[in-house]
Amino acid sequence: MSDRLNDDALADLPARVQRPAYDRRSVTTGIVHLGVGAFHRAHQAVYTDDVLLQDPSWGIVAASLRSPDTYDALQPQDGLYTLSVRSQDGEALQVIGSIRRVIVAPRETEDLLTVMSDPQTRIVTLTVTEKGYCHDPATGTLNEAHPDIVHDLAYLRTPKSAPGFIVEALRRRRMAGLPPFTVLTCDNLPSNGRTVKRVLTRFAELVDPELGRFVADEVSCPSTMVDRIVPATTDQDRERIGKALGVADAWPVVTEPFTQWVIEDRFPQGRPAWESAGAEFVGDVEPYEHMKLRLLNGSHSTLAYLGYLAGHETVADTMAEEAFVRLIRGLMDEEVSPTLHMPPGADLESYKSALIERFRNPALKHRTWQIAMDGSQKLPQRLLGTVRDRLRSGAPIARLSLGVAAWMRYVTGVGEKGAPIDVRDPMAARLREVADGAGQSAENLARGLFAIREIFGDDLPGDPRFTGGVTAHLARLYEIGAGRTVSEFKPD
Repeated sequence: MSDRLNDDALADLPARVQRPAYDRRSVTTGIVHLGVGAFHRAHQAVYTDDVLLQDPSWGIVAASLRSPDTYDALQPQDGLYTLSVRSQDGEALQVIGSIRRVIVAPRETEDLLTVMSDPQTRIVTLTVTEKGYCHDPATGTLNEAHPDIVHDLAYLRTPKSAPGFIVEALRRRRMAGLPPFTVLTCDNLPSNGRTVKRVLTRFAELVDPELGRFVADEVSCPSTMVDRIVPATTDQDRERIGKALGVADAWPVVTEPFTQWVIEDRFPQGRPAWESAGAEFVGDVEPYEHMKLRLLNGSHSTLAYLGYLAGHETVADTMAEEAFVRLIRGLMDEEVSPTLHMPPGADLESYKSALIERFRNPALKHRTWQIAMDGSQKLPQRLLGTVRDRLRSGAPIARLSLGVAAWMRYVTGVGEKGAPIDVRDPMAARLREVADGAGQSAENLARGLFAIREIFGDDLPGDPRFTGGVTAHLARLYEIGAGRTVSEFKPD
C-alpha cells in the first residue's frame, strides 16, 4: 500500500472514507479552473465530482496563478485530496477525484493557454478572490494601471492575470474558429458575472476593438452565488485526516456541512448536471448574491475585525460571547435584511438563524485573521453597498459603521495591546502610510482612509451620516477596545 494518497491507495482506504464512484481513467477535461485554492476544492470541485459518474467529460484541469504549493501537494497524489466535513456531530471524509491535473501558470504558461484553447474545454471557472480581477472595487471596472494588466497588454502570450489568460485564450479560439468557453466566476463580487464580463470586454478592447466586440457579443458570463465556510487547513488537520485514511494527504480541505451554489443557467457549450448534486439554477442570481454578500460576508468581516481586535482567534471563539451574537443578529435583522428583495419562497429568517449556528460551529476553526485579509477589496461589496442603500432610504447604519470602524482600527497594523498585526492586503503599504501619518487620532485616521476613493468612492466621504458615525466608533475602539465597545453597544 502507498504511504501517500493517490490512485493506487484508493482501494485500501477504510470503509468509512467515501471515494470516487467512477473510473478516473475515463474522465476527460471539460473545465479549466483558475485559482485552485481551498474554497474551490471544497465547493465547485465537489459538485463536479458528484456528477462525473453520469458524464465523465467534465473533469477539471486546475491552475494556480501564483504559488506552486497546491501543485506540489496534489500532483504526487494524482490530483486526489480529502474533503473533511466537520460539525458538532463529528467528521465525514470523502476523497475527491474531479481534478485531473494541476498547472502552475507562471512556469507552464503556454501549457495552460493550450488547455484553455482546446475545443473540449467548454467552461472556465474562477476563484481568484476579489483582488484577482484587477478591477476597481468601487466602480467594478478594469484597473488599467494595475501592474499585471499593464504587463499582460504588453505581452499577450505570457499573461500573469486571470483576465489576461482568459482573453488570450479567447483570442486564440476566435482565430481558430472555435466557439468561446463560458466564464463562470465563483468569487464574491457584486453581480459577479456582469463584473467579469465588463472587465474582460474592456481588456479585450484594449487588445483589439474587434476582439472586444467578440467578447461583448459572444462570451457568456453567468452570475453565481457560492456559500460554504472553508477555514485554512492546519497541520493538526493533516495529521488527524492522515491517521483516518491510513496514508498521508498533503493538503486536505476542511469545511462545514452547509453548502450552496446558485447559478444563472447560460451555458452555450453545455454544462455538467450540477443540479443533481444540489446546485440551484435560476434566471436571476442577484437577490441570492445580495443575501449572501450582505448577511454572511458582511457579518463575517464585522466579526473578523472586531473579534481579532478583542483577542479572539476564531469566529466560533468570537461568537461564544453573547454580546457579539446580539450585535451580528441585530446587524442582520435591523440593517441588512431591509435592503434585500428575495423571490417568493426564500426563507430569510431560516437563513439568518442557520448563519448564527454556522458561525458558532466549534468544530470549524475559521481564523479571524484569515477572514480579515484583503479588506480593501471586500469592504465595498460586503458592507458599503448596504450602507449606501440604507443612507438612500434615510435609515440608521450604527452596526455597519462599527464594522467599517473596526476595519480602520485593524489596518493600523498595531493591536490593542501594542502587538503588530500582519495586515495582508493589496493596499497594505498605502493603508499603513495613512495610519502612520494619523498617529493615535481617530479623526485623522478616518479622514485619511476615507480619501481612498478606490474603497469609498466619491459619495460616502462627503456624507456626514456615514463619516461621523464611523469616526465616533473608531474613537471608542481606541478608547475602550473592541470587546467593551461590543458589549456596551447600543444602536442609534
